[in-house]
Amino acid sequence: MANEHGEQIRIVQETVAGKEITFAHVMGGPAPIIYQKLGLNPQLDYRSSAIGIMNMTPPESAVIASDIAVKSGNVYLGFADRFTGTLIITGEISDVMSAMTEIVNYFRDSLGYVVCNITKR
Repeated sequence: MANEHGEQIRIVQETVAGKEITFAHVMGGPAPIIYQKLGLNPQLDYRSSAIGIMNMTPPESAVIASDIAVKSGNVYLGFADRFTGTLIITGEISDVMSAMTEIVNYFRDSLGYVVCNITKR
């Protein structure tokens, strides 16, 4: 990447050790192309479906969040990355919201994490 003067710009990204959920969002009724591009289960009723996405630190927390999600209701684990702390789940809107709420509540109340609000669109 270069700036307006043609000089190379170097971007360094790092995470700070902490116990937090930094992002939690539910997309209600996303377009089918989003499922396809993310490699998620395309065999869904798109009108009542949702995608939930979260990011957390330390990144290994995604493993715990994955377990909570699949045990909390009828959701599909689309992606869980223990190296970046990213979690993606899909299912019916109410099931995804319930799973996200369970995760946020457990991390806040039992593990002492700082958590963000769950946003929805």
